[in-house]
Amino acid sequence: MKLKEIFELNDINDLPIAYNIAWYEQKAVIVLLALLYLGVKNIKLGPTLPGFLSPGVANVLVETFGINGITNVEDDLEQLLK
Repeated sequence: MKLKEIFELNDINDLPIAYNIAWYEQKAVIVLLALLYLGVKNIKLGPTLPGFLSPGVANVLVETFGINGITNVEDDLEQLLK
């Protein structure tokens, strides 16, 4: 939030930062929850989506926050550079 303020941006999602989270550790889940709380969108999760997410919760995360899965290096880099 401080970076958003320093750069005088209207939205945290305007920062030139990409989030690619390997969620298999407990710390990664906490980081994900913190980013969602801040309103960060278009986070990539992987290598697969967490099994503990019900289809309904996964759908809300995809539709509300633009969360999607990690694919492969080439495709992920192409998406990040858009």
